[in-house]
Amino acid sequence: MPTAPPATRAARRWGERTLAWAFLTPSLAVFALFIGYPLGRTFYLSAHANDLFGAPSRYVGLRHYTDLLGSAEFHRTLLTTALFVLLTVVPGVLGALAVVLLLESRIRGVRALRSAFALPFAFSVASASVVFSVFYNPAGGVLNGVLAQLGLGPVGWLTDSRYALVSVALTSVWMNLGYNVLVLSAGVGSIAPELTEAARLDGAAGWRLARSITVPLLGPHLFFLVVVSTINALQSFGQIHILTRGGPDGATRTLVYSVYERAFAYGSSDFGTASAQAVVLLVVVLACAAVQFGVLDRKVHYA
Repeated sequence: MPTAPPATRAARRWGERTLAWAFLTPSLAVFALFIGYPLGRTFYLSAHANDLFGAPSRYVGLRHYTDLLGSAEFHRTLLTTALFVLLTVVPGVLGALAVVLLLESRIRGVRALRSAFALPFAFSVASASVVFSVFYNPAGGVLNGVLAQLGLGPVGWLTDSRYALVSVALTSVWMNLGYNVLVLSAGVGSIAPELTEAARLDGAAGWRLARSITVPLLGPHLFFLVVVSTINALQSFGQIHILTRGGPDGATRTLVYSVYERAFAYGSSDFGTASAQAVVLLVVVLACAAVQFGVLDRKVHYA
């Protein structure tokens, strides 16, 4: 077959590139407008002081970052954020795994249980937080009512610094449970039936079957949930704002909520410090993701 002349091939390649850029341009424009510009603006504000109205006034370089690193309050905020992530991610993923393994057992009413455990996925952050605020109410809340029936005194679930962070984390675990269960259920459904049947023929059942077959093959889904749950926990805001507003005495003030307090709460407009904290949050998210991909991804079995 005769080949096309070089001029025709060059024109064809130029047309394909033009068409490719035509398809990419809308996505690149949206990315630049809603991600690129805000990110660049955040770095800019973090390097500038601001006036009473929040407008950048003068260049201060890394002063906001050095002030944060020397602040005991900021160190406490980082520790609270780390504890909140642990209290949210570990129970959320392991609890969902336990639920999925339970649902895979041959018990009556398993379909109703699947629907019940997937129900939290339909709740918004605001509605779930309001529901749990009723549970945690110190006067007539459900949990203190149960304690009263057991002859125990009331607990300040959201007003006592010893319990507030755990209470908010429990709310987050419940909200994420439905999504985690759906992801792991899809993972169990993708396991070849021949593998489980062969394991049962060899005498594996119950916990042995789960440990030897189900859990290892769910590795990619568990890894995905750990990464996504960690990022979601680091970015959690709604449940903290509705339930505790960062209190009591800063016990639930995470990094995201500290950014909000510096920039917007109580008439504050310290956008420079808030932007520096937002950059620190970005670094923390990237570092957590890098560590998880560097450590956990090596132990995941991809079929």
